[in-house]
Amino acid sequence: MTDDKNVKKSEITQREEETLAFWKENKIFEKTLEKTKDGESFVFYDGPPFATGMPHYGHLLQGTVKDAIPRYQTMKGRYVRRKWGWDCHGLPIENLMEQELKLKNKQDIEDYGIEKFNQAACDSVMRYDKEWKEIVPKMGRFIDMEDSYKTMDWQYSESIWWAFKTLYDKKLIYKGYKSMHVCPRCETTLSNNEVAEGYKDIKDISVTAKFELIENSPNPLDADGQAKTYVLAWTTTPWTLPGNVALAVGKDIEYVKVKVEDEICEKIDGREISIKPGIYIFAKDRLENGILQRPEFDALIPDYAEIATTKKKDVTKCSTVIGILKGKDLIGKSYKPIFDYYSKDKTLENHENGWKIYGADFVTTEDGTGVVHIAPAFGEDDMNLGKENNLPFVQHVKMNGQFKEEVADFAGMQVKPKSDDEKTRLETDIAILKYLQDHGTFFAKEKIEHSYPHCWRCKTPLLNYATDSWFVNVGKLKDKMVEENKTINWIPSFIGTGRFGNWLEGARDWAISRSRYWGAPFPVWECKKCGMTDVVGSIEELTKKLSKSGNTYTVMRHGQSESNVEHYISSDVNNGDHLTDLGKKQSKEAAEKIKGEKIDLIIVSSFVRTKETVEIVAKTLGFDKKDIVYDNRLWEIQAGELNKKPYGAEQKYFDYTSSDFNTSMPDGESAEDIRKRVMEFLYDIDKKY
Repeated sequence: MTDDKNVKKSEITQREEETLAFWKENKIFEKTLEKTKDGESFVFYDGPPFATGMPHYGHLLQGTVKDAIPRYQTMKGRYVRRKWGWDCHGLPIENLMEQELKLKNKQDIEDYGIEKFNQAACDSVMRYDKEWKEIVPKMGRFIDMEDSYKTMDWQYSESIWWAFKTLYDKKLIYKGYKSMHVCPRCETTLSNNEVAEGYKDIKDISVTAKFELIENSPNPLDADGQAKTYVLAWTTTPWTLPGNVALAVGKDIEYVKVKVEDEICEKIDGREISIKPGIYIFAKDRLENGILQRPEFDALIPDYAEIATTKKKDVTKCSTVIGILKGKDLIGKSYKPIFDYYSKDKTLENHENGWKIYGADFVTTEDGTGVVHIAPAFGEDDMNLGKENNLPFVQHVKMNGQFKEEVADFAGMQVKPKSDDEKTRLETDIAILKYLQDHGTFFAKEKIEHSYPHCWRCKTPLLNYATDSWFVNVGKLKDKMVEENKTINWIPSFIGTGRFGNWLEGARDWAISRSRYWGAPFPVWECKKCGMTDVVGSIEELTKKLSKSGNTYTVMRHGQSESNVEHYISSDVNNGDHLTDLGKKQSKEAAEKIKGEKIDLIIVSSFVRTKETVEIVAKTLGFDKKDIVYDNRLWEIQAGELNKKPYGAEQKYFDYTSSDFNTSMPDGESAEDIRKRVMEFLYDIDKKY
């Protein structure tokens, strides 16, 4: 865009500008509303954009569709109220503020000050309002952008409260503790839809660890030559191993017991293999089906016909299959924890059920070893198994993604570092791997490439993490939604039966709360002592629950001053505008009206005209001047550059009747600024006195 008058405009541009001017001058959009005001209403729900970014080509298609449908309904005589809106809340704006304020994480926000941070977010919301108001009409869209709504308006928050309370009363809202994806940098949960936005392929390290069974575990160097027995479990998240409390097997899956007599030291496919003597238990399928194709396991293949015919590796056969058993034969057996940070704490709830083998239906032999390491705090299946069997709950990682202090060898390390450098990104998994090697619990490792979820806003790797959240109980509504979907006329039709229909069929409970700052607050009050929960649905309902101070306030304006007579804006406390004779008379008359009432305190601003007014009032009432309190929060509106300018100069910037309370006079205040300081004053004195 340019204001250069010398630039020759194309015919299309000229025609566009003429059309827009005609629409505006003749109020065409307004006339369509007036003409259809008595018609049947057609409600069009429009997801509003963020005003923190410029409009771009991605808005063109959606904006055109959003305009075409209401126009069509208007042509049919229906009344379609089209009101522009701004999405003001959420992590996108928070992330933007963090970048601008150079804040790296959630703790930095708290150190900076939540109120200051939220104010910065609020101030940023409308930074591109002017550009949007220029571009959207050029798309040919009919919509009211002047009387726009904002999701940060209290009326909008109140509508959320109403919806929340309505669902809550219908038993469709609950607070649950579940395993969900969290962003450790943002320190908040993400919904399933948000998680789906951020998957990308990365390289990771998978580890197979040795879990030593407590039964039949003498030292392998004992005279009788018996070896320790290990169950092999595989994981693609080595950082979860310190939180291990159980192993899971399939009760009907067959497992082999392979005994290694002597240490196996071979080079296979260019890799050095070192397997210590012992008995190793893992799924039989992982050998026979040839799925593993990993030399560590190939080295364990014993020389017997059924298996050897499918493997042609030239290795020293130092192993023997000494038995085949079912998973149910392993259930209930105990093993030595490979990390003892929590197992040594006998006071840990359900400690007696920990570090044992359990049966689980979700165990397969498609990958890994047919044995799953269980950390209930870091996976849905793990957590469900933990609940079913009353397992200890160990959460060894903070929500910010760092190991807790009690995880002494790794305390403070980021479990899933965000980095484009592979070495940096894998440094924690490598540290875990080295620990296993140093403590004799390492069996194998492998680099894998897989699709991993990342925060779609800040690109940080997500964690599957057990935490609490408020949920909408979609499960109760799913059947009804599926049936309702069949009545919708989808164009094209396969969207309803395909993408959207499939999504409905697999819909899960919706996590709607976020552990952040710049958002609509939930109307829930919880008592930590008695456990009572109170949910309100409106400002009026909340007001009725507030305790009252019992105070009565009398508000008085100063008498006529010199600036009133001269008709100029006087917003500087140093202007020295005195009361006129009429102003002094007005002050005395006002004081006479409240004479006889019990006045405990007089609070006043420090402007000359208000000081002179209060002195007259105090004398008339017989009020001791030393009990007068001066508070700058009661100052006149700060007009900035317009101080001492004629009345009316402010109207260009400040419209008292407008819904836009965030526009300020040059170097001055907005209506929102006044509201904040005056309400802060009222809350403060009501609490103090």
